[in-house]
Amino acid sequence: MEKTYKLMKFCGGAGIAVGVIMIVVGVATGVMSIVNGARLLVGKKNIEF
Repeated sequence: MEKTYKLMKFCGGAGIAVGVIMIVVGVATGVMSIVNGARLLVGKKNIEF
C-alpha cells in the first residue's frame, strides 16, 4: 500500500512540474508574439504595394 502512495506522490509532483513548464512556455510565447506584433506595426509604414 505504501508503494502505491509513493507512486501517486511522484505522479502528482510530475504533473505539477509539467504544468509549471507549460505556463512558462505559454507566457514566453505570448510575450514574443506581442513584441513581434509591435515590430510589424512600427514597420507598417515601410510596406508598399
